[in-house]
Amino acid sequence: MSDDLGLFTDPDVDERRPVKRERERGRDNSARIKAKKRKKTIMWLVVALVLAVGMGGAYYGYRELRGIGSYEDFAGSGEADVIVEVKDGEVGGQIASTLYENGVIASARAFLEASKTDARVTSIQPGFYLMKTKMSGQQAVARMIDPKTRVPAVQIVGGIKLTDIQADGKTVLGIYSQLAKASCTEKDGQKKCLTGDEIKAAAEQTDPVALGVPDWALADVKRAEPVHRLEGLIMRGVYQVKPGVSAVELIRSVVVASVQKLQSVGIPGGTANTGFRPYEVLVMASLIEKEAVEKDFTKVSQVIYNRLKEPMPLQFDSTINYQLNQPHIRTSDADREKAGPYNSYVNQGLPPTPIGSPSQQAVAATMKPEGGDIKYFVKCQKDGTTCFSKTIDEHDALVAKARKEGVY
Repeated sequence: MSDDLGLFTDPDVDERRPVKRERERGRDNSARIKAKKRKKTIMWLVVALVLAVGMGGAYYGYRELRGIGSYEDFAGSGEADVIVEVKDGEVGGQIASTLYENGVIASARAFLEASKTDARVTSIQPGFYLMKTKMSGQQAVARMIDPKTRVPAVQIVGGIKLTDIQADGKTVLGIYSQLAKASCTEKDGQKKCLTGDEIKAAAEQTDPVALGVPDWALADVKRAEPVHRLEGLIMRGVYQVKPGVSAVELIRSVVVASVQKLQSVGIPGGTANTGFRPYEVLVMASLIEKEAVEKDFTKVSQVIYNRLKEPMPLQFDSTINYQLNQPHIRTSDADREKAGPYNSYVNQGLPPTPIGSPSQQAVAATMKPEGGDIKYFVKCQKDGTTCFSKTIDEHDALVAKARKEGVY
């Protein structure tokens, strides 16, 4: 039936359908507009990012290569002394840029052109070099490849203490004294050095954070007596020391470099499965370093684990001798009976700080001990070889044999 008059039309249905469709189309258009805006925003963000990266790369290239396009050059062998650092991994262009930035050469290209005739430039080692300002490219090359120009690095051996030890009328230089020697350089005709006492004072009196002490060692360092607070945090290795800096800056540079070395051998990251805190692992490594030769490190490590688990005193002469500041192997009855935080015959557990500079091998042995039930050891051969045992009776027999054979 026809409904031309609309008498049968449902006003709630038929009349609203077109309106509803229009609204839906409006919403769709609005959504499309918003989507387009979002796409444009993202596009411009991408463009901005690309431009930023490009500009950053251009700036880096400018810093590395600036001066190479020109060929300004100074004449002569230079004027005032200046310390220049060559960092690990730097090559010719980067070294040239560093020399240019420090006023050594008039342009990077002057150095690069002069270096073409001497292949030794490619073997310049990381470290600090005593150069002069306003040198010709040729003179700068000649000075950089001269071994005397490079400031000697500090070689820290395993087991060495922070302070000196007097032994049989001789002085065994500690870390502070070695750093003092390395701080010396002759600039403008005058030799300038820090003293061991200046370095020691800075180490004992400066806020540990300012000295580069890592978070994982901070609480223990703050609890330690000032004279012992940095013990063990400078591990065995080679350190580049910049002459002419303050005692605090010098110590900080070495501590920071050592912390990086420690990270590379698993402290603090690899200590989670040991059952000990990172600082305790460092203490244990220092004990191992002092108590045995490298081939026996993992066994001494196992003895430490077993004794701490028992629990029973470590009974290490090295901890007593550390506080007595003497290098002897054995201790007297009086020494072993004297109270003190480093007396591991009287006290159970670990000493409050490391007792020397640990090596990579000692740290590795601490984190992966030998295994087994061994609890005792004694030096039983003159080459330092150690004999291990599970019971006190076996140990006493090995001690008697070693003494009879004149091992110690």
